[in-house]
Amino acid sequence: MKVLLTGVAGFIGFSVAQQLLARGDEVIGIDNLNDYYDVSLKQARLAQLRHNPAAARFQFHQIDIADTSALLAIFESTKPQRVIHLAAQAGVRYSIKNPHVYAQSNLVGFTNILEGCRHHAVDHLVYASSSSVYGGNTKLPFSEHDAVDHPVSFYAASKKANELMAHTYSHLYQLPVTGLRFFTVYGPWGRPDMSPFLFADAILNGQAIKVFNHGDMSRDFTYIDDIVEGVVRVLDKPASSNGDYDSSKPDPATSSAPYRIFNIGNNQPEKLMDFIACLEQGIGKTASKEFLPMQAGDVKETYADTSALEAWVGFKPHTDLQDGIEKFVAWYRSYYQV
Repeated sequence: MKVLLTGVAGFIGFSVAQQLLARGDEVIGIDNLNDYYDVSLKQARLAQLRHNPAAARFQFHQIDIADTSALLAIFESTKPQRVIHLAAQAGVRYSIKNPHVYAQSNLVGFTNILEGCRHHAVDHLVYASSSSVYGGNTKLPFSEHDAVDHPVSFYAASKKANELMAHTYSHLYQLPVTGLRFFTVYGPWGRPDMSPFLFADAILNGQAIKVFNHGDMSRDFTYIDDIVEGVVRVLDKPASSNGDYDSSKPDPATSSAPYRIFNIGNNQPEKLMDFIACLEQGIGKTASKEFLPMQAGDVKETYADTSALEAWVGFKPHTDLQDGIEKFVAWYRSYYQV
């Protein structure tokens, strides 16, 4: 297939691109290479793709998805069959201080993606939502069938908006769209602004790690290879309408339109302190810890009910935390030579 992949220099986008190329697809990669985190890491990921044995089937365009004319020109010139939209301004805490950046990337940018898919008869749009949409929900595990109307950060609100926007286009234009709510992805080539990376960096450099809510937190940590497998399986099965959909009892996860929402997580939350202990073991060094209150916009627990995704594409994560951490630490030591 010919797949347009936004956010290709990002953590998940890079890993998905590798898998698509390995199986024979053509990848049209888009990224604006912004400086939200170290641009050299993004460039290094792109270098890996450009030196891939299948590099002849990879092309890269440095554009911003909020640039309407530039993005639609890519759709026009490349005619992708399917789209994986992973580009976004990420980060819960950053969204509190910089909401306008999120409005441009996550709202204007996503509108442009939807318009491109609509006008160029794309077979299937798969896009990144987030576990953050569950916001103030305390019912665990988080289910796609539950309402998500109480976000606690602007980032979460922008992702909830994406789901609503996607449904509108699916309903109006019969565009098959699937949203994936990612749960704390980690692994080699990970994001420097996320806890696994921040903790490893601090431990290896003899600095204290910041432990929020005094360590009383848990996360559904999900290894990158499992995420990639789930994304590709979903890409291969375009969303369809739910024949049993009842508009008098609306289900947020499905519709009478070709629209689906799935959690994609490990279905096994880990206590933050256990995660830190596992990382300490992998690195071979005990962390100095600074215990702090809960951060604004954060949540205490995340836990994905993944039964719907398993029923849809037969996908279930299989990498346990210790194995995943060992692979992440090995990559980190190799990449940073520490």
